[in-house]
Parts: sequence; structure tokens; C-alpha cells
Amino acid sequence: MTVPLGQMRIADGIHASAARAPQSLAVRCGDRELVYGQLDDRVRRVSRAATRDLQLAVGDRVAILAPNCLEYPEIICGLTDVGAIVATLNPRGNAGEVAASCRDSGARAIFVHGSLEKVARDAVAATTGVKTVERIIVLGPEYERWLTAVDMAGPFALPDFDDTQPFSLVYSSGTTGEPKGILLSHRSRVLTFQAMAAEYGCFGPHDRFYALAPLAHGAGFAFAMAGLFFGGFVEIESKFEPTLLLQRLADGRFNGVFMVPTHFQALFSLPVETLDKYRGHATALRAIISNAAALPQRLKQYIVEYFGPQLLHESYGSTEAGIVSNLRPADQLRTQQSVGRAFAANEIRLLDDAGQVVANGEIGELYSRSPYLFSGYWNKPQATEDCGRAEGWVSAGDLARFDEQGFLYIVDRKKDMVISGGINIYPKEIEIALERHPEVAEASVVGVPDVRWGERLRAFVVLKPQADPSSALAAEILEFCRGQLSSYKAPRELGFLAAIPRNATGKVLKRELRAGGGMAVAVHTYEPEIHKHA
Repeated sequence: MTVPLGQMRIADGIHASAARAPQSLAVRCGDRELVYGQLDDRVRRVSRAATRDLQLAVGDRVAILAPNCLEYPEIICGLTDVGAIVATLNPRGNAGEVAASCRDSGARAIFVHGSLEKVARDAVAATTGVKTVERIIVLGPEYERWLTAVDMAGPFALPDFDDTQPFSLVYSSGTTGEPKGILLSHRSRVLTFQAMAAEYGCFGPHDRFYALAPLAHGAGFAFAMAGLFFGGFVEIESKFEPTLLLQRLADGRFNGVFMVPTHFQALFSLPVETLDKYRGHATALRAIISNAAALPQRLKQYIVEYFGPQLLHESYGSTEAGIVSNLRPADQLRTQQSVGRAFAANEIRLLDDAGQVVANGEIGELYSRSPYLFSGYWNKPQATEDCGRAEGWVSAGDLARFDEQGFLYIVDRKKDMVISGGINIYPKEIEIALERHPEVAEASVVGVPDVRWGERLRAFVVLKPQADPSSALAAEILEFCRGQLSSYKAPRELGFLAAIPRNATGKVLKRELRAGGGMAVAVHTYEPEIHKHA
């Protein structure tokens, strides 16, 4: 196999590691594991079979529908080494959603985990009359036969293509209800891996990383693949279990782990005796990385107190922009709700509606520019144009501010901003206030239509296990919130939920909260006497 000089591909690290240390353990999932020599051989087999059997050419699309599994990295690396673009589909999606993504991408083949074969076949059947999926390859015996049948004798040259060629088409699970295909290039990911290795210090050839997040999503794949790119060991977890996580971290086998806030919430909801059993044992850890959604300050304090200082990184970013900023361990508890300073090789600007940079302390739309940016939305040139500005600046639609020390604070999603009586209100600030109440585990605030004000604020909270929902408690929580905020920011309505609706990456689905989402919740209205005639 020959590789054109001067181009970066995401499989390069695996090839290099196999040449350097073929017997070094590369990846494990459940009771299956591969050393680098084996992983490299399987990647190369995927490449040859994709070229000779599937007849894939540079730019052709292929889909993968699978939960976290051992085959995920080899399939993506092998397919993209020959220039194919892999559409990573949400394994929790239904047949209609999978069919829509296959139609949109024009995927010629789909690799599917055995547990999701029916979903894939139903999706393909639903695309009748549309030129799309020609082959379904099921992971397991069928996939293994496909790999072993390929002729590995003789030379095989990878096609020559520029590293700005996309390798991945990530279908956002969508907080707006309109998923889009996000194109990521080889160059952007390889440079992201390099920066991650320098920033987090847990992606070297002798490091061991625990991959919990879904590989189908941009961040989940990046944090798993970075370890493999540099020749380290990566354990892919197929199903998140909080107690198992503590056991894994306590036995000293891992230097780094990536989690989203919902993982931490589940972790610290374990019984106290379970938490105490493993407290202080994760001594091999050098980095705990959080991403995908904001960490509530109280939860952040729990993490630092439980695992110790100098470990936690809270990174902010998006699939489109990559990692934009990082709140490093030394700064975790000396700022409140900050997402840190710019990530390596990243520039950040906060702009007003006229495109002018706002002053420190003022709120503007966050634009970033870096080598990690996406290549655009698949087949959506207008959407691509709408999220960018001249000279390579891109926005994911977040509003933010800087303080005088250069720390960045995400104020809210631009589309989630509520305008009530002509005043801009940012729900995130209210959610932080609500979560300070001792009975509240999580909060989310939305704007709902109001005849008089245009929109009014409605809060939803998840209570801690020992708390009982009641009108009296709702009134207490809302009054508590009112004591921390200006009166126009204080919601007068509150609903109790068993769980905040979220997508597969942990982002809150506020459209479901605005619409009710079929949730049977009683909304409690509370107006102190002083406001009844306001």
C-alpha cells in the first residue's frame, strides 16, 4: 500500500503505530481486543474490499449504523483511506430517520450492527424509487466473511486526494428538529488530534483512554480516535454504567476519560456508600474531559472534590467549529460558569448584529476561526453561508461574553433567547439560578407565547430523589429564583419533569419543552402579591 506524500488522513496514525509496535494493544470493547498489527490489517482489508467489492470511488458516501463497537474505528478508517465519506448515523434513530439520512447523503452501502439490522432494512425499503443504498453489510459473521474474502496479495495504491476531502458526514441529532449533515475533513480532524494531545496530556503512545460517548457523534469519535492516532490504548464502552465507570477508573488502567454532563449526573446520583468505596482510587487519571453541554457549577465542584484538582477540563465547541475553548484544571473553581479561554490555534470574536466586535462584558454572537472548522453542510449551501462570515469565521449560533481576564462565558443559544415585552432574556442565566436550589437537580427554561408580552418564561425542573413535587415546592423554587434575579427575568410558571429531554449528545431539546412534547406535567403558576397588578 502506498500513500501520496504530504496528505493527512485519519488512518495514518494506525498505520504508523502498527509499523512501530505491531504487538501493542490498540483497542478493546467488551471481551474483544485488537493489537495494532491486527487493527492495521483489518483497516487495510476494509479499504481493499471497499474498492474491489463495493466499487467505491473518492467522494462516494457510505453509512454506518451501530452503537459503540470494536468495528467502528476500522470501518471508518478503512473506508476513508480510499476517499469514501462515511455518514455516521444515530444508532437510536428510527427507520424513518435513518431513511432520511440515507436519502440525503446518497449512501451506496450501509454497515449495520446486528442489533439494528431490522431498522436498516426497514429504512432501505422506505427509500424505494430513490437511488441510494445498494448493499447492506451486517457486522458479525457476514462482515467477517467480507473481510477475509478480500485478496491481500500484490500492491494496492490508495487513491490520490487532497486532505481537505471530507472523511465524515455527521448527521446532527438536532435540537431544532432539522438535522443536517456536517462535513468534516481529514485535515481538520488530524489537526484536532494534535491539539488534543498537547492540551489534555492523555493521548500519547503509552496512554490509556476510556471512550464512553457515542462514536456516531463528532466528539465521541474524536476523543476515541485521538488515542488510536498516537498509538495508545483505547477501551470503547458499549453501554454506560456509572458503577462500572468508577470501577474502571479506580483500578488504575486509564489516564484519560471523556464524559458529557449527563454521565456525571448519573455518577453522582449513585448511593453515597458506592461513591465512598471508590473515592480517591483513580490515581492514574491525568485528564477528565467534559464537553457537549455546560456543566452546572455545583456539579463541577462535585467532580473536583471527588476526583481531585488538576484533572477536569471543560471544553466548549461544536461539530461545526471543533473545540473552541477549554477551561483548564487550574481555573475550574476560580471562575463561575466560564468555558475558559481559546483552544490551541483558535481565534474567537463576539459580534453584534451589525458584525462589530462587542466590548468585554457585552453579549455577542460567538464566531471562531481555526484549522478545525467543518467543510460545510451537505447539500445545504444556504445553511453553510448563513453560519459563516468572510475570512473563515463560523458561528454555531451561541451568544457569549468575555470578562476582563479573557474568560469566555456562554450566555445562551441565539435561537433560545426569549424576547418578553421587548427585552432580551437569556434562559441559561435563569437555569443556573434555579439549579442553586437545594431540591433541584436540573433546570431548563423556555419562552412560550403570551398575548400581552409576546413571550413569557416557563421553567422545568428535575428534582433530587428525596424531593416531592407539589404546588408549595414550585412556589418556593420560583421565589428562590426571584431572589437572585431581576423581576423581569424570574419565571412565574414551573413544571416538574422526571428527566429533561435531550438528544443523543446530551443537548437539551427545548423544542419539546416549548411544545409540551407529549409530557404529562402540571405547570404551576406562582405570582407573589406584589406582582398581581404589575
